Amino acid sequence: MVTTPTRGSSRKPASKAAAGNTAVSAGGQRPAAPPREPRAAWLVKAKALLDRADGADREPSGFSYYLILGSALALTAIGLLMVLSSSAVESIAEGASPFDLFMKQGLFAAGGIILMLVLSRLSIPTYKKLGWPALGLSLALLVLVFTPLGVNVNGNRNWIQLAPGVTAQPSEAAKLALGLWIACILVRKGPLLHEWKHLVVPVLPVGGLVVLLVLAGNDLGTAMIIMLIVAGALFFGGARMKLFAIAGATAVAGVLLLAITSPNRVARITMWLDQSCDDTTGLNMQSCNGLFALASGGWWGVGLGQSRQKYSWIPEAHNDYIFAIIGEELGLLGTLVVVALFGILAVAIVRTVMRRDDAFVRIFGGAIMVWIIGQAFVNMGVVTGLLPVIGVPLPFISYGGSALTITLAAVGVLLSFARPDAKRAAQAKKVRRA
Repeated sequence: MVTTPTRGSSRKPASKAAAGNTAVSAGGQRPAAPPREPRAAWLVKAKALLDRADGADREPSGFSYYLILGSALALTAIGLLMVLSSSAVESIAEGASPFDLFMKQGLFAAGGIILMLVLSRLSIPTYKKLGWPALGLSLALLVLVFTPLGVNVNGNRNWIQLAPGVTAQPSEAAKLALGLWIACILVRKGPLLHEWKHLVVPVLPVGGLVVLLVLAGNDLGTAMIIMLIVAGALFFGGARMKLFAIAGATAVAGVLLLAITSPNRVARITMWLDQSCDDTTGLNMQSCNGLFALASGGWWGVGLGQSRQKYSWIPEAHNDYIFAIIGEELGLLGTLVVVALFGILAVAIVRTVMRRDDAFVRIFGGAIMVWIIGQAFVNMGVVTGLLPVIGVPLPFISYGGSALTITLAAVGVLLSFARPDAKRAAQAKKVRRA
């Protein structure tokens, strides 16, 4: 017999409460809530979004590979050109060839590109084997700074003498080595990373040791970049924001303590807060003349090689303040090209990191991205007056053989992660496992 529903009845639950009661178990209790997603779950969601946007079923074309390679080489070429333009005057004043620093930087660029190409062919298992040896070698080099081999430059003792006229900066190599080691450690811990103590130990003690060795050489700028690398690796490793809040507050307190205990740093901060260029002597000289260079460049610049501020108004214009010379000679357009190239590099690294399932690639690649892009942001912020004066070079562009060589080596690591055949091999391995 077929029954007819009475008036007012419905085949659907009468209310939301009634619908919710369907999820209640026979014992009268609701099932336990699902476990909270891990902190790194957003990385999985972002990767899925990229896969949908680009088409996960398509064969990898290596687009990110060529973006990374092209932007890095373009920035290096701009750097060589601007080193020649900004250093020629001071070289002539010292009785040297106007091409002296340009030729030295060119040799380091050639060596860095060769190292970049070599590292781009290494596999991920090979990098994992190099984690501990790289960290040990970098720590040994940092200790050598405080031996008779150490060299003091402008109050900073962060160089070692390799040969007559040839020095190296171990703290630059420590940036890459520390990022590699942290990635190896976090990947090995794997499932234990949801506990804060496994994220902190031994990453923070070893990272703190590297920072202390750099600070012992009186280089606060490089120490801050190394802190940024550690924070970036932990972030891409899945650390909770609560940990960053605690560590960030501690780091800020430490930096402020180091700043107020140094009269030179206090003067720089006071000058930055004042934002006055009435007196362009002493500590104000570099920052104020850097702003004058940017202002005089206008939209299109005064012309390549025509800078006026490089005539000893900006001390060692080819180093930390080379971005100001770019703005003066090439104008706002030239600075925007540099910013755009760093932006392209950042986007390409994000694409590479997000489209790979390997946690090692995510952590190491993310740490390199935070290092290069973060350091570029700090340098540009200092030159434009957004940040206090900190001795941090502009990656790829500022003069410095150690910095350029190691930065190009880091690009080689990124190229190995973005290489098309590496992606095909990873996909083939995934298919075999399935």
